[in-house]
Amino acid sequence: MTGSSSHQIKNICVFGGSSTGKEIEFLKSANHLGQVLAERKIHLVYGRVSLGLMGGVSIAVFLGGSQVLGVVPKVLAKEDLLGKTIGEELQVSTMSERLNTMFKHADVFIALPGGLGTLEEIFHISS
Repeated sequence: MTGSSSHQIKNICVFGGSSTGKEIEFLKSANHLGQVLAERKIHLVYGRVSLGLMGGVSIAVFLGGSQVLGVVPKVLAKEDLLGKTIGEELQVSTMSERLNTMFKHADVFIALPGGLGTLEEIFHISS
């Protein structure tokens, strides 16, 4: 690879399912991703869902000692909907503001398996 970038990745936003899905390998991979981020002292920005694949990533990052920022619309901030907050929680007004806030706080993005919500997040970031 010629040349090198002086930009260091400090914050990664991860999108993914709030379900573990049918493949245990997906959850193992989500946990592993969280461990790698924590080992490299990379902070996580996510949609504040602590269930499923996103829960696996966020818990592993948090337990590994890196910072975790969950961004959530106030209307969805009830614990019974999304699980308990892992790390710091930032409440915003709308889903659109949530995505824009995540975009502003992240250097790069990773998408894990998920549903229509994950797909929407990918399209929003790439536009």
